Amino acid sequence: MVVRPSVVDAHVHIFPPELAASRDAHLRRDLWFEHLYANPKARIATAEDLLASMERAEVGQSVACGFPWRDPALCHQHNDYLAESAAAYPGRIAWLATVNPTDPSAAAEAERCFTLGASGIGELNADAQGFDFREPAALGALVEVCEAWERPILFHVSEPLGHIYPGKGTATPERFVTFLAAYPSLSVVAAHGGGGLPFYELMPEIATVTQRVVYDSAASTLLYDMRIVRAVLDVVGVDRVLMATDFPVLRQDRFLRRLQDAGLRDEELGPVLGGNAARVFHLHGQEGSGS
Repeated sequence: MVVRPSVVDAHVHIFPPELAASRDAHLRRDLWFEHLYANPKARIATAEDLLASMERAEVGQSVACGFPWRDPALCHQHNDYLAESAAAYPGRIAWLATVNPTDPSAAAEAERCFTLGASGIGELNADAQGFDFREPAALGALVEVCEAWERPILFHVSEPLGHIYPGKGTATPERFVTFLAAYPSLSVVAAHGGGGLPFYELMPEIATVTQRVVYDSAASTLLYDMRIVRAVLDVVGVDRVLMATDFPVLRQDRFLRRLQDAGLRDEELGPVLGGNAARVFHLHGQEGSGS
């Protein structure tokens, strides 16, 4: 497999430099941030760190997420940085806005961010932000704005089995499908391979509610054998899989090298490596790229 500059990493995380410099203060402001970043070895990356990584890995564009803050003020602050980063590096960094989806300000903040150029919302996290997929009505106002703007929401979804790790959480497929059934018209990205949800699409009733879901490969090498990519493609089809690393959790260059062993066919490289992300996130100049 040859990696070309048209590759899109559909799920990375960056933080404002001032937040990285005041990590300890933010540990006290957000329990989930403390859960993930109390360990000083947990890396926090800036936009410039991401660009350096993209150069090493020959990644053309990355879709940057912030952090699933519970405090709307922190969401707003992080969104401003993401918008500034995308403006500073046009065509290299796209971004997803972070909101607390059940907060009364979520819909207005989403609309503000779409006006600023956000490609969607995410990565939202039920455990971090205190919402429950089994109570989908609480997210209704946010969903309405996303549908009006034709923008997707990226959700953290966890696998119900396997080892425990920081950030795994309880947002497992059996909860997630309740939300999907409530909003069949919403475009959704399920992170981390949807926690195994693709395999349940072999059940007709699950396939019915997941028609507008695409799955990203973020952090796959920490969770699965890389054959997971081939297996998911065989179940859901080539148009519903996004290459994503979860940088800086994983290195982009190493992940792409590992992907060479995943058994992708030549005709699948374009969609998986960039074309699908361009379509889902409306990335200018990337539509049909990645082949």
